[in-house]
Amino acid sequence: MRSTSTKRSWRQIHDRPEERPQTKACDHPGCAHVGEYRAPKGRDQLDQYYWFCLDHVRAYNASWDFYKGMSPDEIEDEIRRSTTWQRPTWPLGTKTGNRRFNFGIHDPLGVFDDVAEDLEKARTRPPTPEELALAELELTGPVTIAEIKAAYKVLVKRHHPDANNGDKESEERFKRISQAYKLLMTALSA
Repeated sequence: MRSTSTKRSWRQIHDRPEERPQTKACDHPGCAHVGEYRAPKGRDQLDQYYWFCLDHVRAYNASWDFYKGMSPDEIEDEIRRSTTWQRPTWPLGTKTGNRRFNFGIHDPLGVFDDVAEDLEKARTRPPTPEELALAELELTGPVTIAEIKAAYKVLVKRHHPDANNGDKESEERFKRISQAYKLLMTALSA
């Protein structure tokens, strides 16, 4: 049988009063008060602290400048990096490196074939009229009005019927180029 003197209850083990930390003297020279408040030693030592009394921590905080000694460009970089906790970022949807992710389901019995076909149809949507017009002008988006005008001038000169001795194929291409140009200019001016 166990003796009751060595047996401790759960309350005795877990409900101990908090042990008070050792009191430190204020780190300000010549101060005899207790240093209860911590303050970082510097921008590059944020995990090391001075311990000050209330009066001296207020004075330290009033005079401390995190960005002291940094140029405006360095300050701007630090602020931008701080918004993401100094982690690298990249635009949403871009592929990084050669990694490609396939979130498909392994379906050896073909249970989800209809779903896969619907997804494939959704991925292969028909091009918009603007996309077709860009392709007709041999451009890829996004483009500016100046780029559209420059491509139009080059293609009109190349496919104009007078420059091709009345060739029907060139004439048809000339008409398509003109229609594509008009469509893009109205779309961009709207």
